Amino acid sequence: MNPEKYNRTIRLMCPTCGCPDFSYDEGVDETIQIMTCASCERTFNKDELIHENSENIDEHLSEIKKEVTKDFTDEIRKSLRKAFSSNKNIRFK
Repeated sequence: MNPEKYNRTIRLMCPTCGCPDFSYDEGVDETIQIMTCASCERTFNKDELIHENSENIDEHLSEIKKEVTKDFTDEIRKSLRKAFSSNKNIRFK
């Protein structure tokens, strides 16, 4: 399995206007960033913006989980078939 296949970029959107463009200023600490929506000029910190977009993030996460589960199942099935291919008493459906 190739882990690079599951990398995703999720665009965060302003919950007020839906604009995905933000400008940001770093505060005193690198972990504190103030994001300002380019359209409606609403300000958020990074954690608030992630919280507001949690539904979108969760949807992408569930999609990735389905893909990983399917690929992992296929990979295990292939390896078991290969391991037991010479045995006539074991069959796979």
